[in-house]
Amino acid sequence: MVVVSTDAFSQRNSGMTTAEAVEMAGRVAKLVGAEGRPVAVTLAAAFGCPFSGEVPADRVAELARACAVDGVHEIALADTIGVGVPADVEARVAAVRAAVPAEVTLRAHFHNTRNTGYANAMAALDAGVEVLDASLGGIGGCPFAPGAAGNVPTEDLAYMFARMGFDTGVDLDKAVDAAKFIGGVLGRTTPGMVSRAPKWPHA
Repeated sequence: MVVVSTDAFSQRNSGMTTAEAVEMAGRVAKLVGAEGRPVAVTLAAAFGCPFSGEVPADRVAELARACAVDGVHEIALADTIGVGVPADVEARVAAVRAAVPAEVTLRAHFHNTRNTGYANAMAALDAGVEVLDASLGGIGGCPFAPGAAGNVPTEDLAYMFARMGFDTGVDLDKAVDAAKFIGGVLGRTTPGMVSRAPKWPHA
């Protein structure tokens, strides 16, 4: 389920207010949770809105608290238009972590519109986020956010975290091959960098 953090963006994205989206998310969570299935809620535009401007951390925490009903196992903070910086990540993760039950997993979703996605991913990891979204080649975007670039590239994050000693579970060679394939299908160079660089280490 997606809950957009501002009314202006929510109306354009899903034809409802943020409050209506929260209410719907709660109903869906109860129905799906009753069947024993996990439910994730993404708080879109949690760092900024192209129509309303800044979105305060306490607003994000308030929405997270409202969405963390029975059956919700994960809350995601999405920088839908790529305006966040590491300090914003730290503030929002801390506020949301304090607002939701400890058993709720925190996930982060970053767009690299202003080239801060990589730093934000690192800040999220340091702040205790357990799951990071990414896309092969860095493709993606948001049709309701003018100028929004794609998501943080999977292969770039996999390379960085592997070099730091983390087991991401991602086969980097296959991810690079897939990113190149996607670029070929799209007929353009994708935003990811690792797929364009020589392999390192060489062996």
